[in-house]
Parts: sequence; C-alpha cells; structure tokens
Amino acid sequence: MWLGFDLGTQSVRAMAVSEMGHVLGQSSQSLTSRREGPRHEQDPEEWWRAIVHVCRAALAGLPASSIRGLAVDGTSGTILLVNRSGKALTPGLMYDDTRAKDEARRTNEAGATVWASLGYRMQPSWALPKLLWLLREHPSAIPSARLAHQNDFINRRLAGHEVPSDSSNALKTGYDLIREAWPHEVLDALGVPEQILPAVVRSGMQLGTVCAEAAEMTGIPAGTPIIAGMTDGCAAQIGAGALEVGSWNSVLGTTLVLKGVTRELIRDPAGVVYSHRSPDGNWLPGGASSTGAAVLAEQFPGSNLDALSAQAAEREPASIVAYPLVSRGERFPFLAPDAEGFLLGDPSDEIDLYAALLQGVAFIERLCFDYFDMLGAPIDGQLSLTGGAARSRYWCQLRADILNRPVRLLENAEPALGMAVLAASVGRRVSDVAKEMVRVRAVIEPRPYRFPRFHESYLRLVEELARRGWLQSAVVEHAQGRPALEG
Repeated sequence: MWLGFDLGTQSVRAMAVSEMGHVLGQSSQSLTSRREGPRHEQDPEEWWRAIVHVCRAALAGLPASSIRGLAVDGTSGTILLVNRSGKALTPGLMYDDTRAKDEARRTNEAGATVWASLGYRMQPSWALPKLLWLLREHPSAIPSARLAHQNDFINRRLAGHEVPSDSSNALKTGYDLIREAWPHEVLDALGVPEQILPAVVRSGMQLGTVCAEAAEMTGIPAGTPIIAGMTDGCAAQIGAGALEVGSWNSVLGTTLVLKGVTRELIRDPAGVVYSHRSPDGNWLPGGASSTGAAVLAEQFPGSNLDALSAQAAEREPASIVAYPLVSRGERFPFLAPDAEGFLLGDPSDEIDLYAALLQGVAFIERLCFDYFDMLGAPIDGQLSLTGGAARSRYWCQLRADILNRPVRLLENAEPALGMAVLAASVGRRVSDVAKEMVRVRAVIEPRPYRFPRFHESYLRLVEELARRGWLQSAVVEHAQGRPALEG
C-alpha cells in the first residue's frame, strides 16, 4: 500500500491506499488558523502533530510492513523560514495571505520577462512576494534561514535531514519550470540570498527515506521512500485521474477551480491562467474563480438543499440571471478586484433565486472553458467533477447540460488519494497508475436539447460582465461564437 498526505487549510488528511485504489485506512485532524485582515497564519508545529496523529489513526490495524512509499501535498504558496536543523523561525504564511502587495509589485517589475515566458504574473498571495516580506521583517534570521514550503517542512521531519523541494510547490516562489532552475538574475535583483533557496526536483522523484525518529512517532517503517509531492490542487487533479492531454478536473466547493492537461505551455496575456508541470512532462494549466457553492450557504443557511434542487429542476432556465459571488473580487476567468455579485431581474420566489444561483455557477464554469478554448488549450477530453458540490446529483446533471458534455463522478478524488497515486508511480507514468487506482462511480450524460435552453441566459451573463468592464471583448466574441462551432 501507499500513503498520501494532504496538508489542507482546515485539516490534515492521511490515506492508505491499495494498488487497485481501495482506501484501506484514512484519518483527518483539524488545524487552527490565525486571521487578521490580509494575514493568514498557521503554526507549522501543528502540521507535524497532525501528521503524526492522522498517520497512526489511518494505519491502525493495517500491516505497516506493506507500505511502499508516501507523498505529501501542501497548499499552494504557503511558506515559512526554518533554520539549518529544520526548526520553524516564522509562522506559516498561508496560501491566501495577501500582506505582500508592495513586494508583489517589485517582483513583477524585476521578473517581468521571466514571468511572461512562463505565462503568469506574481500575485500578493504567491510565495515569492511573501518571502521578500519575511526577509524584510526577519533580517536577523537571514544568515541561518532556509525557505520551506508547507510540505517541505513535513518531508524534512520525515527524512530527518534537509531535502529538496518539489517543482510544483516551487512555482509560486519563482522557480522556472521551463529551464528547471531558479531565475537567479531576478532573485539577485530582489535581494534574495542564494543560500536561502532549497534545491528543487521534479514531482515524483524520491527525496529520501523515513528516519528512525519519524518512524517511531508515525508508525511508518524506517526506510520507507519519501516521494516529492505537489500542491493540493495538483494532488486533487491526480486523484481525479485527469492526466491525459485534453482532460480536465473541475473542483466545485466554496469556490470553483479548473485544472487541465496540455502538451504545450499555455501563455495567458491576462495572467489569470498559470501552469504547473506534470510528472509525466505535460503542462497543467489552471484557474480559480471566486464564484462557487459559498453563495448557497450565504443565501440559504440551514436549508434542505436537496429539496430546493428538486424544485429548481422545474425552473430551467430561471427567470433571472445570477452572477454568484459572495466576496468582492474575481480571479478567473477574468481579473476584476472590484467585481461583485449581481442579479439581472427580480426572482419570483426563493426557488427561482436558488435555480438562478446554480445555473449562474455553471455559466461561469462554461465561460472558463470558453476562455481556455480561446487560449488554445484542448478541452475535448474527459471531464471529472469533484469537490463538495459533486455530491449534488442534480447540480452535476445541470453542469453537464450547460457544458453539453459528459461528466465523470469519482468514488474518491481527495488530494491525499492523489498523493498515494503519485507515490505509487515511481518508475512509471503517473497517468497509467491513475488509470489503475482512480475509480469512477458514475458518468452523467448531457440531456438532449438542454444546451440550447440555457444559451440565451448564458449570453446575457457574458454580455453583462463585459458591460461592467470586467470581461474583454475578445472573450465575449469567442463565447458567442462557440455554440455555432459546436453545431
């Protein structure tokens, strides 16, 4: 069996998985966050305590001698400074910590050419701007400090010595995935000491083995291979088995995240798409929208959503059009810091509003695919739906209808499963291993004639987004033209 660990925002999860993808044991442990304005921090020692707890719980009653390897994912852009022995010198600055706005501006100015070649722009929540902030705030730590991504901290504890970082987590720290090297000319200009940066290897490479001390604490046998992991989003993509060129994973939870596979790097002039590198060598473009299921919790707290969904099925399309956004600002498929949710029209009742919100999220999902298509990404492969919203059969059917394509629902698409798949892939293509370990529970086909039914409402939303100055005219024209191309 193989072990996968997911260092999430709210919890740490462990899974023990067989070679056929059966979950033999699993456990989770909650985490505590400190939030204040743009700041979001966690205690790295709590990550390690949680790893120890979930590992022992997941392995209870299982033969630990059967473990063949493990891999750990981390939240994208979460970093801290450690000393030479791996002890935390700072809190962990989490993936959505946006305190480093000035540093992001400096980073984009200094590295514009490199970031353009990779197809993105640095954002305040990314790791490199936050590293500059940490170096400014903790100058006395610099001589002995090392940068650590979230999963680096855990991998070092497991190995008992310093280990390389993985190229997936290093992306937001500025690692050049084309040259597979740190852009030292940019980092020098920003004042980042070379010795603070970790060595980097491709995800899927062996970093080391579990040491005796970690073995005693976790129950994992000493000598177990530690495999370089990925970010949590990439881990979820592996867990969904979306690893062939043209295939996609759409994660709908609080927000909406799309990740796909391309043979060539997709460069987005607007900078809202960025690409990780697959262990198989392909590129993994993705984008994260701020829309999502959070709007249902806000608008219908404590309601029976299954009952509402059954009634919403009679409102296709709803009499109004919704852009479902809880918080201010949008990240994908367009960048609009001042964007706010809106309704076009007045709902006739709460069912009309609920139906419009479900349809609105699906419209944004369709717009995301239109945007990827405009950029030249292949979008015609298998589509998997994961995240909390995948539990709603009706919403999955609605999304299949509005996208006009079949969708796969999986038995288990946890990031921890993805890490177990990655750990099992040493010496093989991870896409081949995923075919053996990722289990599909259902395929939903689009219902005939539903796609045209929603087309007018979709275009009303697209045109309104453009009217408000958030969506570029080229995107609108492409969205308007695609149905004709599909016939």
